[in-house]
Amino acid sequence: MITEIVFFDLPDGISRDELMSKYLSTAEAWSKNEDLIEKHYFYDAERNQGGGVYVWRSKNAMIRWHGDEYKSRIKNIYGSEPRMTYFDSLVHVNNMLGTIENFDPA
Repeated sequence: MITEIVFFDLPDGISRDELMSKYLSTAEAWSKNEDLIEKHYFYDAERNQGGGVYVWRSKNAMIRWHGDEYKSRIKNIYGSEPRMTYFDSLVHVNNMLGTIENFDPA
């Protein structure tokens, strides 16, 4: 499992409501993506940044969905290039379900 963090700079003067509208306009499509386990949208008003945390089934899935087309879409919607980083997910603690999952294949 892969956890990816995507950051992008937001246009000056964008309101929280405007950003929420943009986020909600893409949420349904992500909810239908079978390669994506979870997505969290975030906003930092002080730094004027937005982005998302994605949990993918595999690195190949992440690469497939976050290629050049995705990067262009982010720039068109939010006005800046995304900055992306990813990590292998080893353990997942879910307090809502009361579960701890170990993803380490070793």
